[in-house]
Amino acid sequence: MSRKISTAAKSPAAIKTPEHLKGIKGFSAKEMAGLLSNHPLPCFLALSLLFFMGVEYTLRMVPSSSPPLDIGFLLTERFHGFLAVRPELNSFLAALNTVFVGMQVVYIVWALMVEGRPRATIAALFMFTCRGVMGYATQLPLPQGFLGSGVDFPVGNVSFFLFFSGHAGGAVIASLDMRRMRRRRLAMAFDVLNCLQALRLLVTRGHYTIDLAAGIGAGFACDVLSGMYEERNSKPSGRSDDEVYRPCSCKCM
Repeated sequence: MSRKISTAAKSPAAIKTPEHLKGIKGFSAKEMAGLLSNHPLPCFLALSLLFFMGVEYTLRMVPSSSPPLDIGFLLTERFHGFLAVRPELNSFLAALNTVFVGMQVVYIVWALMVEGRPRATIAALFMFTCRGVMGYATQLPLPQGFLGSGVDFPVGNVSFFLFFSGHAGGAVIASLDMRRMRRRRLAMAFDVLNCLQALRLLVTRGHYTIDLAAGIGAGFACDVLSGMYEERNSKPSGRSDDEVYRPCSCKCM
């Protein structure tokens, strides 16, 4: 007696989707809205990826005989021309920038020598060592129209690495350390001065835009590396160096 074979096709509702395939077929409008509201940053980054993929594959390459195309230089072209015919103002701003660099150094050394917290110093050592390696490995041409000054840092602008900006990175390291110590007002002041410093470096053609962006990123990255080093070599008591010294509870900073 032969078995009766059913030829009726199974309905789509009867077919179960495997667990690992759920969410692959697509999203409903409600699910898409939920994704955008719950994860706005990844969605924005995904759209940015698609946008810049299109830009990268359609842009016209800069000829090797031409200077680099720098958007920051284009945006500050008018200010560059204004400063180019006023060398006294250029030197004054350079002197102020040198004072700001000195403030970064004094704070980082103070944190180490007076407060006994080496994290900012270790981060600076990480950053400037990495900057030296990268700056020597790929030596970028000095931007056209560079406005140097004898009172700028490095003193006299005799020679320096362009990639990446130690000015910007050092300010970020100091600012992050201030925030850890709850010196928020001082940190905000350093952030504002760092923005003004970056603007001046673009106007004077002392750095390319990519130098400044990479310098800020390097400051964050080296601060994280320094924190990892501290955690690995933490004290037997289990306290981090940031907990050894606590500023006063008043809002004097």
